[in-house]
Amino acid sequence: MNRLLAAAWVIARRDYVATVFSRIFILFLATPLFPVLFGAMFGAIGANQDHSAPHRPVVALIADAPATRALAEAHDRLLARLGDDVLPDLAPMPPMPDDAARALLRQRGRHYVAVLGGSLAAPRFLLSSRAPDGTEEGVSLLVDTARAATALGQAAPKPVDLGHRTVRAGADDEPSAGDRVGLASGAQTGLFVLLVMLAGMSLSTFIEEKSNKVIEVLAAAVPVDAIFLGKLISMLAITLTFVAVWGAIVGIGLVAVKPAMLAHLPVPAVGWPAFCVLVVAYFVGNYLLLGAVFLGIGSQAGSPREIQVMALPVTMFQLLLYGLAAAGTGHPDGWVAWAAAIFPWSSPLAMLARAAELPAIWPHLLALAWQTLWLVVALRFAAGLFRSAVLKTGDTRPWWKRGFAAQ
Repeated sequence: MNRLLAAAWVIARRDYVATVFSRIFILFLATPLFPVLFGAMFGAIGANQDHSAPHRPVVALIADAPATRALAEAHDRLLARLGDDVLPDLAPMPPMPDDAARALLRQRGRHYVAVLGGSLAAPRFLLSSRAPDGTEEGVSLLVDTARAATALGQAAPKPVDLGHRTVRAGADDEPSAGDRVGLASGAQTGLFVLLVMLAGMSLSTFIEEKSNKVIEVLAAAVPVDAIFLGKLISMLAITLTFVAVWGAIVGIGLVAVKPAMLAHLPVPAVGWPAFCVLVVAYFVGNYLLLGAVFLGIGSQAGSPREIQVMALPVTMFQLLLYGLAAAGTGHPDGWVAWAAAIFPWSSPLAMLARAAELPAIWPHLLALAWQTLWLVVALRFAAGLFRSAVLKTGDTRPWWKRGFAAQ
């Protein structure tokens, strides 16, 4: 066992140093910047399109002078209280007959959706067929407010300032079940996205060694199990380096820019300290379990083209695992949730959601032990398959024939 671990450590250290201390690793670290840049670019395009179009419908105001002045004042007061997107804009214009007002609504290149004329006592209102819903109600509110202010005159009270005192919810308040389900789904999705981005790299780990015949030298020097274990540990260390760098960047950014976002997160059922530990443990467990399978599959490939062919089925497999685990979220005692928790490769995702929803700790200790057992089984199976199918060493007969031969 000591020889196995020592050999695995040497291989893991060699692969980690060769990857992390290379210039290409900087490009690997910069990968998440590309979605951010694309999002900023498309956001800028959308904002430019928004600025080029009118934000609010425009009502042509051809009322008399007292009504125009009263409506403009009412419009300013209501916008200050209700916000900029509630009422249409007003465009004061000189009085005109009804025929000219109708022609104003039909003009191309103009954005008038209605015409308000006359006086406050007898307003005349023309509405275009392209006016958005709520235009008539907004103009009615304007007229009512202007009428009330005009009728009261100097006796109109000033706008009231209620003031307020914010009552913060106590720290002991229990988050709702819906909040914890949302936290469980968010944690599951985040873990799944990271695994989709990073776990697939294990498929191509053996391509270089197989192409330049280094794998035969390694297999002659150390046990094949040590090669697989070392490769898996190195890929995990590289992944944790990536996650640590970006986790620190995102964490510092949230604390500096949006600290309130962290303060309003619901408290998971097991508490934040235990939940954070379980997030790391289940990420490592899920990565190792998937990595062991992907190493075994990728070790059978003979060329990069075969690795590319395998990429889609591998991604679909991960989607199925995510779907199974997500189906049990919100119902941790249902049979779907238990099935996802028992199946080793969906167990980390399912148990992470359970940590957010239920306070018991002992199921997580049992789940981590169960996942470790299956990790050992997966590594031994992948190493045995590689030894018999690729290296052509050992007993290459099927297992059922070996059993009969032993009898």
